[in-house]
Amino acid sequence: MKSGESTFLAGSHDRSGEPPVNQPLVSIITPFHNTAQFLAQCIESVLEQSYENFEYILVDNCSTDGSGEIAEKYASLDSRIRMIRRTALLSQVRNYNCALEEISDTSQYFKIVQADDSIFPSCLELMVHAFEQSDSIGLVSSYWLKGDEVRGSGFPYPAAMLPGKEMARLYLRTGVWVFGSPTAVMYRSSLAPKGQPFYDESHLHEDTDKCMELLERWDFGFVHQVLSFSRADNPGISSAVRAFEPDALDRYITARRYATRFLAPDEAEAVKRRARQVYYGALAHQALRFREAEFWRYHEAGVKTLNESLDWSDLAVHIIGQAAWLAANPGEAVARAARLWKHKTRTQPGPGAES
Repeated sequence: MKSGESTFLAGSHDRSGEPPVNQPLVSIITPFHNTAQFLAQCIESVLEQSYENFEYILVDNCSTDGSGEIAEKYASLDSRIRMIRRTALLSQVRNYNCALEEISDTSQYFKIVQADDSIFPSCLELMVHAFEQSDSIGLVSSYWLKGDEVRGSGFPYPAAMLPGKEMARLYLRTGVWVFGSPTAVMYRSSLAPKGQPFYDESHLHEDTDKCMELLERWDFGFVHQVLSFSRADNPGISSAVRAFEPDALDRYITARRYATRFLAPDEAEAVKRRARQVYYGALAHQALRFREAEFWRYHEAGVKTLNESLDWSDLAVHIIGQAAWLAANPGEAVARAARLWKHKTRTQPGPGAES
């Protein structure tokens, strides 16, 4: 941590009793910036865990909406909570990396719980249990609730773990999405050594990238229960990005970056071609909605992390193809317009906030 980047506040009221014997220490980290509306619910979900041996690190990234005071209140009531105040505003990913520098040397597992998310009471207990199947497991995930929809389906039931490379191949071949947001995943603490950034700050979707990177060397555990909640209606933290088709870009980047690492050459090329077709098809669909310049800047920045530029000629081919199909199917065009209008009226973006 650079000098002057943060100040430290600790809880002043000790919990009675000692942590249960033989429970590994879990580090939970919640970085936040102007999330007062949701922060108490997030913190309370952590404090309600059935698993007791954890430390909870709250990192205030220069909030101005009272979030820091909410965190201070909880830190004063539970000695497992440590609070850190930034004295200079950091980017979101930089803030996450710096927060991970604060976990205890005795920590065995760590989990980020984003400030507008929450975890269900058995989350830590079941994830630690999943880890303890094997020392080869580097990360564990589960089903999660995104708004009112259950996500993470497709992991083979009743398997509780897969070899990492097999999990990566499953994702590349089928698109089975089990990583979720950072709130859905727990990691082995040894994978975040002090002095080395855990997330690559130059990558647009750094959390997916980290999961795929780890699967080259570590196995993957999974809990077949819904263990976390990610808010779909927050008008702050990432509402603007959600409207930019980040999932399509994420899948394209992952295929381009990792297909050749996990798949045989012929299959890797086929996966990359298919990913490109799907991605440019998604962009063409958005082009026919006359998306704003900021949308295209987002995607230009995304493909730039692959040392690519958007292929406008390929995009034009996809636009022509989709426009011709819509012209031949006017009923579907009307139905799409109705769905778009319904979506827009239901999800209007609000002022941004960074966690």
